[in-house]
Amino acid sequence: MRDLDPSGRIARAWDEACWSLGIRARASTLEDLLARWSEPHRRYHDVAHLEACCIGLDAHRALAERPGEVLAALLFHDAVYDPTRTDNETASAMLARAALAEASPDAVARVAASIEATQTHEARTEDEALVLDVDLSILGADPETYDAFEHAIRAEYAHVPDAAFRAGRLALLQGLLERTNVYALREFRDELERDARANLVGTISALQR
Repeated sequence: MRDLDPSGRIARAWDEACWSLGIRARASTLEDLLARWSEPHRRYHDVAHLEACCIGLDAHRALAERPGEVLAALLFHDAVYDPTRTDNETASAMLARAALAEASPDAVARVAASIEATQTHEARTEDEALVLDVDLSILGADPETYDAFEHAIRAEYAHVPDAAFRAGRLALLQGLLERTNVYALREFRDELERDARANLVGTISALQR
């Protein structure tokens, strides 16, 4: 397990989430999570992304109404990730419901709702917005990091022909760009909105050539 989480950051996040939810932090569940996030077909949605999400929440913890639930949602948000499926978010939410079943039903429902929100990129609560903004922080990265992200996404969808991939990626990125704000929370907009929009414009232009 240490090989999959060398910094121990994900294990600490799991312990904190479970403590906050009032449930036992089962090592077997953590092992399953790490194995899922380490699947060989993942090029971006991997352990490095999960660790980055944990660190991103650390930087914005004051924005969370229920930090433990936000952390739990991030731990499970791409736990099921198969680029050939269209129900990954739903399946990830179901996995979270099962793994966190000993917690309060209301808390589990909120965690699952935050995970499901990553499919539509529409938040109904501040904590859901925080999950989405942390997850999408990569959009506001420096150009080199963002370019590597786009190449990693293409590698994950290597089974999709170029024309179909371009059409799907364009639809997704244009949808984000057409929103009033890429990020739901003011703090993320102040930090990342301008760079995210620049990255999206550049990628859309490249895809349209």
